[in-house]
Formats: sequence, C-alpha cells, structure tokens
Amino acid sequence: MFFKQFYLGCLAHASYLIGSNGEAAVVDPRRDVDIYLDAARAEGLTIRYVIETHLHADFVSGHRELADRTGAEIVFGRQANPSFSFRPVADGDEIPLGALLLRFLETPGHTPESISVLVVEDGVVRMALTGDTLFIGDVGRPDLVSGKGFTAEQMASMLYDSLHDKLLRLDDEVGVYPAHGAGSMCGRNIGTDTFSTIGDQKRLNYALQPMPRDAFVRLMTVGLPEVPGYFPHAAEMNRGGESATREADVPALSPADVAARQEAGAVVLDVRGGAAFGAGHVPGSLNLGLQGQFASWAGTLIPAQAPLVVVSDDEDGAHEGITRLRRVGLDNAVGFLDGGMYAWDGAGRTHATLPQIDVEELRRRMDEGIFVLDVRRPAEYAAGHVPGALSIPLSELERRLGELRPDAPTAVVCASGYRSSAAASILQRHGFGALSNVVGGTSAWIQAGHAAAT
Repeated sequence: MFFKQFYLGCLAHASYLIGSNGEAAVVDPRRDVDIYLDAARAEGLTIRYVIETHLHADFVSGHRELADRTGAEIVFGRQANPSFSFRPVADGDEIPLGALLLRFLETPGHTPESISVLVVEDGVVRMALTGDTLFIGDVGRPDLVSGKGFTAEQMASMLYDSLHDKLLRLDDEVGVYPAHGAGSMCGRNIGTDTFSTIGDQKRLNYALQPMPRDAFVRLMTVGLPEVPGYFPHAAEMNRGGESATREADVPALSPADVAARQEAGAVVLDVRGGAAFGAGHVPGSLNLGLQGQFASWAGTLIPAQAPLVVVSDDEDGAHEGITRLRRVGLDNAVGFLDGGMYAWDGAGRTHATLPQIDVEELRRRMDEGIFVLDVRRPAEYAAGHVPGALSIPLSELERRLGELRPDAPTAVVCASGYRSSAAASILQRHGFGALSNVVGGTSAWIQAGHAAAT
C-alpha cells in the first residue's frame, strides 16, 4: 500500500493519496491538483477515484479538474447533491483499489452528506479517513448547514450517532486521518497533530468522553465561533464542480496602474510579513502575510467578487499569493505590483507606515493611556489578555468600528502579531491614526512575565 498525506498549512487542510497495484484514489483534494498528479506519476499509479468526504465550505476542491485530467470517477456520499455526475456511496459500500478495499461509512453531523473512508488491507481496517466528522482532539462543528433544512442541534445529534455507533466501534489501533488540523474553522479545538488512532482519541478527545446525547448536543452548539463569510460561496463552488482552476496569466502592473485600480475599487493585498508592511506599504492596503493562515483570512476578510491587486517583495511571492487566493474561491486577481514597494517608492508614490512595538514598549505606553485592542477570538481572549484590552475579533472588526475612537492612540494585539497587523491595516484604511502593531502579541506579553487578565 502507498499512502501519503498532503498537509496545507495556510488552510490547515489535509488530503490523501492512496495507492495499490498501480491504482490510486485521492481524498479531499485541494484546488491546485498537480501535486497529486506528480506524486501518482512518481509512484507509477493511475488515479481511478476522487473521493470527497463532504461538500467542503472552507476551500475550493480540485475534484472536477482532477477527474477531467485523469478520467477518474468522483465519489460522494449519497446525500450529496452536486450538479455533476458522481458515484454515490452508502453505509457499507466498497470500492476495490488494487489489493486494498475502500469501505464507506455514512457519518453525518458536520454536514448531512458526510462520509468516512475505511482503508482495508488483508481484511483488516488499517485507517479511517474521517473528513470533518472526527478531528484530532475535536469533532466537526454542526452549525455550517443551519438554515438549510437542519438546525445545529439536529446536526449535533446526528454527529453523536456517527461517532458512537460507527467510528468509535473501530479497533483502537485504526489510524485516524482527518481533513483538517489546528486553526481550521471547521472545528474549535483541533489539536496540532495531523493523525492519531481511535484508541488515543477515545482517551484524549474532549468530545468523545462518555456523556449522554443531550449533554453532547449542548457542548457542540454553545460558544461556536462565527461562520466565515466565504464558506457559503466556497461550498456552492464545490457543489457546482468548479473546473477552471489552473492559474491564468495575471499581469504585472506599474505603480500608476495599481493606483488606478485601487481608485476604481480594487483591494490592494500586501502579502509580506508584518515588519516589511510596517516599514512601508501602499496606503489603504490590507496586510495578510503568506506565513500565516493566509487563505482562510483572505476568504474571511475580502468579498468574493472584489478585484484584487497583490503586493509582494517579488514575483514568486505574488504568484504564490494568487494561487492561495484561488484555493478559497477568490479568483479576481487583476494584477500584481511589478517590482513591489521598491518600484512604488521609485515612482515617487507616497507610502504609509505602521509602527511595530514590543511588549515592553506597550507596557510603558499603557502607563501613558494608550488604548489596547485585542483581535483574537473570544476564547483566546478569555484565557488571558492584556489588562484593559478591548476584545473585537478580527472577523468582526470592520462592522464594529463604531466601538473605537479613530483619534485615540491604539495598540493592536493578537497572539503573535499576524492578525493584529491585518487589523491595523483595516483601521488605517478607515482613517484611524496613531496605530501600533504589537510584535509577539499576547504570547510575548505573558512570556515576559506581565500580568494577564482573565
């Protein structure tokens, strides 16, 4: 058996290539599919099946392109309703793959059509690809289909059955391979490991501890984070089987062209790190560095149809940003700044700056009355924050600007400095002045021994 996990950090997304005796299946592919074609070719495998554990909402899948390029059959759970031809599978259905057997379990709860894929070798279940039903340290959130015929409580009840009547009845030694890792918005407490075993999850996963159904439903439906705004758009693209996924040519733009595009309404997206952005950037641009969960935050903060201009240090970085944008359905990149900020400055264009301060300077400036804005998620804030900081999560910032004073000196803080740089760039775009980004964030504050409020 050949088995490989492909983990994509910017989406906290895991996909899989399974092969045996020259045949292969890809499970939950990302949108740019060459990585699977290259791996299959290197192993002498022909991709026969593309399997989706459900209709994903947090990224645009490559199932149609992969099928178009290989002739593979697309497999979904029988409750799925895509607008293209597919092979529906139900509980207990099996597909031979070389010397292996792929056995399917219907495991609704995250979505109605969710399935898990059991990989059977020599009559023994070796691993379970659990999609978004069972994560490492967590389970799938049940609220993403609310308003589409099911309540979150109904989905959580289905999830309880899927876990207890199906997955937890597998042998303790069976490997657990989910579709997401830490940071994904498809769960709320996903661990940092990317695989585990059924036995370890029984012991360590908070959601799998013995409890009655009603207690599980309450636990799963209270305190859920907000659903990112791009999820419905991505889910519908997947339902429609978006196939035009190869990167089109995106032109290099002069500084004058970028300024004209911005004036016409394009979002200027700076994909450099916070320090480089702080030193100088196109006024009014949004900062989301490639080193963080770039794609997820881009999908959350940028309207799906917005035209985009990318700013990077080099052309490779710009194209990497454009590829990652497409992974979440942001297909409207109209160009990138040719020569980056060097060209912008060389053309005599005005640039903006964002001061970067460490936690010691933050502490000193708090004595002088600086306002502190914490843009982490509520659970992070509740676990410990800079005393006196106001909590407005990054995903809610744009619609809660009225709670802030544009003229007040403000330090923006998150866990490390990534989200706070994005937040400060949003505030700058709305005319806020006297902003500072706290490098190292709350983590550095606590590590420095400063008091944290809870």
